[in-house]
Amino acid sequence: MKRLGFLFGLLFGFLLAAGRLNDYTAIHDMLLLRSSYFYLLMAATVFVGMAGLQLLARVHWITPLGGPFTPSRARVERRHVLGGAIFGLGWAVAGTCPGAVLAMVGVGNLMGLFVVAGLFVGLMLQGWVSERPTARQAVAAHAGLARA
Repeated sequence: MKRLGFLFGLLFGFLLAAGRLNDYTAIHDMLLLRSSYFYLLMAATVFVGMAGLQLLARVHWITPLGGPFTPSRARVERRHVLGGAIFGLGWAVAGTCPGAVLAMVGVGNLMGLFVVAGLFVGLMLQGWVSERPTARQAVAAHAGLARA
């Protein structure tokens, strides 16, 4: 199973590089609205992904681990919008996204290593933020301590 995952990851990285998603100049041109190539590419992948997920759900696909494929829908929340904005800002600053940065490093662009380091810092910060109690939880805990 690990070999199969490695092969899929290798194929994914190759496709990212073939699609020029590891090219900083091409990403920069997209963000400056000089090129529509990546917007069309993203729209095509979203369409194919949606159609594929619906097809898998209709045929009652069994996952490789033996469980049923049951996609769920989540309501859009403030944290999703904030996370998307942070992701987009990072993409604009770095000129790459998490998947493509590995392809960038894989083809020898060592500047991508700085982005990979930033990804790990971001993951650590996300873990720290998600473990912190919310304001309501903190107030409730404080009120509980005051009564005791």
